[in-house]
Parts: sequence; structure tokens; C-alpha cells
Amino acid sequence: MPHQEEFSVLFNLFKFLKKKGKQQQEKLKQVEPEPHVNEPQAPGPLSLENVMEEFNGCSDLTRRSLPILKAEIVYFGHLVDKHVFERDCLRPLENIRQDELGTLLRQSQFNEAKDAKSVVNGICKGDAALFVPQGVYMVHAYGPETRSVEQSQTESAIIGPHDAFNESLDTNLSIIRRRIKSNRLKVKQFEVGEILKTKVCVLYIDELANMDFVNRMSERIQNIEYSGLYDNNMLLQTIEDFPSTIFPLYLTSERPDVAVSKLNEGRVLAIMDQSPTVVIGPTSIFEFFTSPDDYYGRWAVGTFLRLLRYVAFLLTLSLTSMYVAVTTYHYEMIPQSLIASLTESRSRVPFPPILEALLMETTIELLREAGARLPAKIGQTIGIVGGIVIGTAAVEAGFTSNILIIAVAMSAIASFVIPSYTMSGTIRVIRFGLIILTGFYGNFGFMFGIALIIIHISKLTSLGAPYTIPAAPIKPVDWKDIFIRGPFWLLSRRPTQSRPPNPQANKMKK
Repeated sequence: MPHQEEFSVLFNLFKFLKKKGKQQQEKLKQVEPEPHVNEPQAPGPLSLENVMEEFNGCSDLTRRSLPILKAEIVYFGHLVDKHVFERDCLRPLENIRQDELGTLLRQSQFNEAKDAKSVVNGICKGDAALFVPQGVYMVHAYGPETRSVEQSQTESAIIGPHDAFNESLDTNLSIIRRRIKSNRLKVKQFEVGEILKTKVCVLYIDELANMDFVNRMSERIQNIEYSGLYDNNMLLQTIEDFPSTIFPLYLTSERPDVAVSKLNEGRVLAIMDQSPTVVIGPTSIFEFFTSPDDYYGRWAVGTFLRLLRYVAFLLTLSLTSMYVAVTTYHYEMIPQSLIASLTESRSRVPFPPILEALLMETTIELLREAGARLPAKIGQTIGIVGGIVIGTAAVEAGFTSNILIIAVAMSAIASFVIPSYTMSGTIRVIRFGLIILTGFYGNFGFMFGIALIIIHISKLTSLGAPYTIPAAPIKPVDWKDIFIRGPFWLLSRRPTQSRPPNPQANKMKK
């Protein structure tokens, strides 16, 4: 059979590429890492001259002298809270004499430093260093300007809370603490980046979260060896089980209500300073199709919207590919009443269906990127006007058919229905691969591509938990909050994937 021969060729090619990939990984492992050169040396003895030498070239460093007390204060003015600095450090020092200095330094805001390295690190973190004859003392006055708590721009809320995380770690922790008023909310703090030294916190609720997941995420964060990470979306790529996969293995969100609900389910969160998102794990592929709005409305409406997203997922993944397969190989699948209009529509098109589909899909992606990068008002105009003008002109010029324009437009609209932007981007990339497979092998290529996707996601894990649960392994107890949004009295147990010590979520009766 010709299809069997094609399948054999594709299967052998897949095995060959997989073998080559393993060989390349083994070669990379055998290469010895080059020794680090020009590594920063530790500061010398604790003195003002050595500390100032470490900040040589830092013109934004502030140094204030108090001649009466023979004291020097060193700090970054843009990192300290001016009111806290005035209240806890500067004003008390200006109102005392030399013989009263020892009594003042015993107050709680003054912490004696032991070495020059801790002084340098403290100044970089927003502390003020006080150099006096009695020693060196650090005053915590960190308080840079931060963005206020606003509404999320990427996860719009129709009903429910409208606040969102911002780039301040302290603000984000306070938002969560205001919602979870319990001492069972635990926070582990780490520091990542050899140069940036960014704070990362791991959050979980004691006796609800599985400590295997907590320890696994903590260990992976501690083992990060990068010069610096700038956002949580970079962090999650360094702690994934399968870094080479195209599918997102952690859920990210800017909404505090999502973060709190996942903590209550027994999940583990990671929050990074200077990042407005949180990383949630473990997660399954089905959670990328859920929205917080599902729980704020009636359960029947939430179920309908959730099922609608799965339909949109199937449409955006297969609609353009099926057009290519049908118009290239399988005309018998076209309804007889539609054959005449389809033939007439394609009679002027000089390209084969695969090239026609790739051209229009690429055009849609260009319009999407242009609309996203331009200011909001201009971006909307570009998207609407560009789509109408280009679509109409392409049909009139004979570059494409009317039916493909409809298929591509429906596929693009369906991709916007998916709540997660990262999953939506993944599906857009997969769609191009399916178009190419169907262009060469028809329905067989489409089914082969779907089979590869299913095989791939079946082996994925998130923090060691199955990525496809509750479909594989089958856990029917979780289906009432995955494929549908059941009423609250039915959602009595926490998700199986998080393996919580206390699976009972609530005791509400019907």
C-alpha cells in the first residue's frame, strides 16, 4: 500500500532524527567546560576605601559625610525610600553627639556588618551603609518607585477581581497574604543570577501542597546557573522537565485570584522580583483552556464556554489543514453542492493549495504581530483594515480563494478564544506543521501529525506529574472540573495531579 510506504519513510526519518539528537547531546556532555576567566574577586578587608573601590565608576552612588560624628553614609539614592532613610538613619544621626553614638547604634534598625562582601551586596539591594569608628552598620531603607496595582492587560476580567500583580515582589506577596490570612501559607526565598541576584520566592500552603513538588521546584531554582534572569517566563524555561518541548509545562498568570485558587488546590507557586507574573506547577494541558471567569458565573454558562474553547482548539488546529487536504487529494469529501463554487473560486489561483494556505497564514501572523507591537488604537486599525484590504485584494487578484479566506479567518478567530497566550502561540506553530504534512500526504499526513502530537504530550511531565492527566492516566473524578465546570457542591476534591495530603476541598452539600 502506498500509505504504508509513506508511513515507513516518515517513521524511519523520525527515528534517524531522534538518534542524531541523542548523539549530539552525548557530544555536548563530553565537551569539558572552559574555565571561567576574569571572575570577580571578593572585596578586601572591611573599610570605606575597599567598598568605594568596588563601586568605582558608579556615578549614581551617593556618599554623605557627617564630620561631627566622623561618619560616612553610602547608598544608592534611587533604591532607598527617602522617608524611611530620613526617619531611621539620617535624622537620628544629625541630632546626637559623638558620645551618644554607641547608644544609638544598639537600636534595631542598625545591623552590624561583618565583612566587605555583605556591605557591597547590601548597598546593591537598597540598604544604606553607615561607616563609623565603632564599625560598619547597615540600615534597611529599600523602597524604589514601583507601578501601582492595576488591571491585567493580558488576562482581562469580565467579572470577578480586577487587580493584578506588578513588578514588586513585596507588593505581590502582600496581595496574596491579604487573600490567604493563614500561617499555613509558607514562603521560601532564593536568589538567582550570578550578576543580577534576583529574588525568587516559592509559595505553598502547608498540609495542602505535596512536599515532593515543593522540594523539586526549590532544588531546580537553587541549581540555576545563569548570569541573570529577567522574568518568570525565563525562569520556568530553566526548571522545566522537558526544556526542548514547544508546549508550556507551567501555567503563568498575572491574576492574584488565579494564584490563590491554585494554592488552595495544592499547587506550588514561584514569584520573581521585577516580574508581574507567577509560575504555577504542576499543571496539565487542560488547564490552559480554563478561565477564572468560568467560576464567577453560573456553572452551566461556564461549562458551555469551556466546551466552546475545546471546539475553538480543534478548529484553529485543523481547519486550514483540512482545506489543503481536501482540495489537494480528497475531492470526494466535498459536498456536491459546494464543488461548483469551490472549483470556480480556485480556477484563477496559480498556486497549489499548500502554498496558498501558507501564504495566507503567514499574512495573518504578520498582521497579528504588527497589531501587537503598535500602540493599541493604531494596532486595532491595522488589524481590521489590513485584514479586509488584503483579503479582498488577494481574492480579486487571484492569489487565493474565497473559501480559504474564510477558513483562515475562522482559524485565527478561534485561536483568540484560548485564554492562555503561551498555549495559543504553541498551537499557531503546530498549525503550520500540519499544513505542510497535509499538503504532501493529505488526510494521512494530518492524522500522522496528530498522532505525533499525542505521543509527544503523553510523555511530558510538569514537576514530575503527568501532563495529560486526567485523560492519561484516566482520572474520571477530575473530569467534572476539566471538560466541564461542575457546580460547586460537586467540586468536593482537589485535583489528582497535585497529589495533596488533604484531597478534600469542601464539604458543601447539594
